[in-house]
Amino acid sequence: MEHKKTYNAKELKTPHGRLIIEGPISPEKLASYEFHEDLVAFRPPAQQHKALVEIAGLPEGRIIVARSGHMIVGYVTYLYPDPLERWSEGKMEDLIELGAIEVIPEFRGSRVGKNLLMVSMMDDAMEDYIIITTEYYWHWDLKGTGLNVWEYRKVMEKMMNAGGLTWYATDDPEISSHPANCLMARIGKRIPPESIQQFDQLRFMNRFMY
Repeated sequence: MEHKKTYNAKELKTPHGRLIIEGPISPEKLASYEFHEDLVAFRPPAQQHKALVEIAGLPEGRIIVARSGHMIVGYVTYLYPDPLERWSEGKMEDLIELGAIEVIPEFRGSRVGKNLLMVSMMDDAMEDYIIITTEYYWHWDLKGTGLNVWEYRKVMEKMMNAGGLTWYATDDPEISSHPANCLMARIGKRIPPESIQQFDQLRFMNRFMY
């Protein structure tokens, strides 16, 4: 499968200043930007910056960033699912995962997350993918936001909806282990029925149990 990437960008005015939302960006361009020290959700900032540069260099990898000047203050990643997860078991070329989305505290509540998703979907090539995201409440910044699990879930769903991702049922044990966890997905307009069927099989791998 050829992974076409078309760069898109838009300006977002926020109470804390103007941001540029752009991508997919090249690894070289990503490496040339500074990475905000408050982007700590997954790894220390320097390590996470390096990891994002590597993802941007993958054939299917996509990084969309929010930046203030040359400083990255938010990002979203897309790449093939982790080989250890069930979503990779089908070896589907047209299934990618929204693996991480992060925005520094200063810009939260300014629609940065929604705009990262909206710019992601401006690339017509996204119609050639099933895009999934797995949401686990233990990864959410409940302490930092002051939200409870259900309030956070509502905010997260609204943000994902901005990119066309909606809730899908699954019997994945980790997702099913807590009612706030969920699978969300967006099925592109050019996805063939065989891929949709294969995705359905991945969602329900334990049907024999019922």
